[in-house]
Amino acid sequence: MTRWSSTFWIWVMCLAAGMGTAEAQDRRPAEPQLPGVALAHALSETTGLAISPLLGAGAYGAYKYWRAAPEQRPGLPWYARPVFWIPALVLVGLAGLKDLLGTAGPAWLKKPLDLAELLENKLSGLLVAGTIVPFLLLQPGPDPAAGLWTGEWGLARVELVSWVGPAVASVVLLVLFLGVFLVFHAIQVLIVLSPFGVVDLGLKVFRGAVLASVAVTGLVNPWLGAMWALLVVTGCWLLAGWAFRLTCFGTVLLWDWVTLARRRYEVQEPGPLLFLAERLGSVPVRTFGHLRRSAVGVWTFQYRPWGIGPRREVPLPTGNYEVGRGLLFPALLRIEGETVRVVGWWPPRCHGHEGALCRFYGFGGVREVGWRRVWSWIRDVIRGRPDSAPIRA
Repeated sequence: MTRWSSTFWIWVMCLAAGMGTAEAQDRRPAEPQLPGVALAHALSETTGLAISPLLGAGAYGAYKYWRAAPEQRPGLPWYARPVFWIPALVLVGLAGLKDLLGTAGPAWLKKPLDLAELLENKLSGLLVAGTIVPFLLLQPGPDPAAGLWTGEWGLARVELVSWVGPAVASVVLLVLFLGVFLVFHAIQVLIVLSPFGVVDLGLKVFRGAVLASVAVTGLVNPWLGAMWALLVVTGCWLLAGWAFRLTCFGTVLLWDWVTLARRRYEVQEPGPLLFLAERLGSVPVRTFGHLRRSAVGVWTFQYRPWGIGPRREVPLPTGNYEVGRGLLFPALLRIEGETVRVVGWWPPRCHGHEGALCRFYGFGGVREVGWRRVWSWIRDVIRGRPDSAPIRA
């Protein structure tokens, strides 16, 4: 199967999954349902919305509109009105067309559209989390015999919420949504950062397959769907820290590149953000914080877990530190004899300000790193005066 046809079927699967999730929510047996069934459906719905917020909300709204009688449509919630779900599904279709045509074209032509999709994913995730997810258990479903907002299914949901409390139910659903959204939003960040079309395709196949599996299991049986949704949520929360750090790192990089932040940036207190390039004790890679020198002259990395809470610090290994001039952004280097290790990365806004960083922190100097060093070596060879070997820091 070619990449072009693969992308086509990915989007067919995603659209079918989105409609399937909506159908799973509104498929009601005639007999009364236990409150636990409402919770099972809500788990599947929340997971599907977190994987692809705009597709899930648009498909769900369109299905609610289609199921409602004409006289009942003016009373539908905002996401079930054509003014929302038609533009939402059009945007989803345009994103699918972009993926369909982009696999046959150069990556540099497709990446700006991937970046726009990343921004859309952020905005739609916030919209869905704030206006749909907290009220899933409060939304009665249509009953052909009892009207749009009545029936045993609606009563079951209201009874469940009155038992556990609206606030508790909303918080639980939001926590589930956040864990899944973090991981799948990080996948979108990887798609934007990846220069390889085959990697983009693999990530989108994975995302579409998980979305389809949530919808299909919810259609087969609500309890099976809930169990699978819980497995997805558990796996996502195990990866939530990694996803959060990758999302922050990728977002800062992309923002600086798009806004050309380095043209306006000046190095000043408290200094620029620093992302760790290696693990320091229990602090993982890509944790962001600031570089500080303690009262006894030891370099420390100060950070806040998850970006909030009390400030913590961890000492950097002893050694001589320099600023590395990279191809895309500068790096913090530790020099140990002939070995050069990358300890952290400053964001692209600092690119071109390596000298100012060196003076600000009082480091020993600036040196080329990575591909930038290779290019300097090639340039010196062409000029006839090579002064170093092309090593990778």
